[in-house]
Amino acid sequence: MLTCVLFQMEKLFLLMVMLATCCAAPTDLSDKVFVFPKETNTDHVKLLTSKTSFDAVTVCLRFFTDLTRNYGLFSLATVAHSNDFLLFKRDTNDVMSVQARGGSTNFLSLSFPPNSWHSMCATWNSQNGVAQLWVDGKQTIKRFIHSGQPISGKPITILGQEQDTYGGGFDAGQSFIGMISRLHMWDYVLSAAEIQRYVEDANFSPGNVFNWRALDYEIVGNVLVEEEIL
Repeated sequence: MLTCVLFQMEKLFLLMVMLATCCAAPTDLSDKVFVFPKETNTDHVKLLTSKTSFDAVTVCLRFFTDLTRNYGLFSLATVAHSNDFLLFKRDTNDVMSVQARGGSTNFLSLSFPPNSWHSMCATWNSQNGVAQLWVDGKQTIKRFIHSGQPISGKPITILGQEQDTYGGGFDAGQSFIGMISRLHMWDYVLSAAEIQRYVEDANFSPGNVFNWRALDYEIVGNVLVEEEIL
């Protein structure tokens, strides 16, 4: 009899855990940061969304680091492409690589002084294949990456690591060390005026894919959530 009761209690506990996992409410991370404190091939933040198709992409975020080597800032992979949308800082201080659908381009002559907060927005349109960056409120030229193919398939989106395989293949030498905050993603190209409102932290429309004020995410390993200090 006792065994039966214990078995029923265990089933009830597992059901409660499953319900809590499935029904967890998005988290408002206003005035918070993700802190990535060490070089590792495991620690990361996984961002969750139900969307599976993107004709266009805009990703905006703020980051703070003292790294001079290369590192991944934002990595979205699907089964078809491990680099379906990737923001990757090259080991030369003035180069940021943007990849979409496996294609890639480098934005040059940028400025990322270490130990300072930087805002960055990246856009890409699958119809014309054109991408653009906005770094600390200043726009770059527009560069072609890949056209004619929207991002399609269930995405795995990672902060803190660069995916070489779908959901994995992390390299500690490409891991991010520092802080990331105010991340938003939209499934369309934001206007210049809307990007400027994001940069100024004014009244902008939050991301409809990832919204820092209502974010679904999972932390794997030693990543901290702390107060943002400007």
